[in-house]
Amino acid sequence: MIINNFVRINALMIKGYIFSGLFSLLMLISMSSFAQTAQDEKNFQQCKACHNIDGAKLIGPNLKGISEKRDEAWLIKFIQNSQEMIQNGDELAVQVYNENNKIPMPSQNFTDEEVRGLLLYIEGGGVLPESEAVAQAAVDTEEQQANKLNVAADAELLLVKMKRDGMRNMSYVFIIMVILIVVSLFDLAVFHIVKARWIHYIIVLTAIVVISEIIFVDATSLGRQQYYQPDQPVWFSHKVHAGQNQIDCRYCHFTVDRSMSAGIPPVETCLNCHNQVKEGPITGTKEIEKIYASIENNKPIEWVKVYNLPDHVYFNHAQHVNVGKLDCAQCHGEVKEMDEIIQIPDLSMGWCIECHRTEDVQFATNKFYDQYKELHQKLKDGEISNVTVQNIGGDECAKCHY
Repeated sequence: MIINNFVRINALMIKGYIFSGLFSLLMLISMSSFAQTAQDEKNFQQCKACHNIDGAKLIGPNLKGISEKRDEAWLIKFIQNSQEMIQNGDELAVQVYNENNKIPMPSQNFTDEEVRGLLLYIEGGGVLPESEAVAQAAVDTEEQQANKLNVAADAELLLVKMKRDGMRNMSYVFIIMVILIVVSLFDLAVFHIVKARWIHYIIVLTAIVVISEIIFVDATSLGRQQYYQPDQPVWFSHKVHAGQNQIDCRYCHFTVDRSMSAGIPPVETCLNCHNQVKEGPITGTKEIEKIYASIENNKPIEWVKVYNLPDHVYFNHAQHVNVGKLDCAQCHGEVKEMDEIIQIPDLSMGWCIECHRTEDVQFATNKFYDQYKELHQKLKDGEISNVTVQNIGGDECAKCHY
């Protein structure tokens, strides 16, 4: 009898230990699933332009304790698309909008899980857990390597600017050569100031060779404008905004992943920051005042487009950014190192086709490509190891010309 009771007690204790262990394991899994990570810190950089976690109010409200003040489901919807909620008449969304000078918060392309990670990061005061801090230290080491690459990028950008200056100087060279030909011919026929005719012959022949070279270069690049860098109505530095302040390209060019055009930001987007930031580190108040003048006069800023394609060429940003997963720098270069934007690639047909022949398609993860059954079979049989844009018709004329 005593032995049986002892066995029962031990069995109950073992069951209790098992239950406690399983419960603890589930809690650990749950906590690890929703612990803030270095990615959450990176995502918060988009919020940082308008919000402090703890400190002075910026354009938007202070975020300390936001998860206690607002329901999580409401926060997720508001962060993802606040303007839609305001337009639909959500009372709390309208109240927040009115309390913050009616400055709309741009829609954020975050998933529900990414928003939850952001909220946890904010709850933690903007400080990563120790394990993530160690992981971030490893990232910092990688960033040191990236800094070396940035030095190389600076050198490349300097070379690009030299080529730009060279292209600009060609017009002056062309004019000088034409003047030399005219002067030489007039002296030969009329003035006879230079007695040695062979000097005129050398000048004329040299000028003809140089002019022919310039005409040939311009003719072969007709319709293209490599190294184009126009003056803009407002001196805007991408190096300050995208580089130093780490503002994501899509914060300003917010249609790039869902439209044919990347979009030029309206001045209202500028005011999201410059409602508070009234003086620039380089230009002082002079350039920022042009933003206020645009609002006051109800006249948009007439930005000059840098990247231009011929009218018969079709190009869709959403197709390349959203579907193709291309990074902006692949076509536009290291914009975060530029003050004023300069066109680096020549945007020739050969340049585009070369990319189509080498760039892999997101073939396995995009259900749209399920219709390419023959290519899927070739991948399965090992006949091909990857699928490029060329394989799905990326070098067909009608894809880009219509």
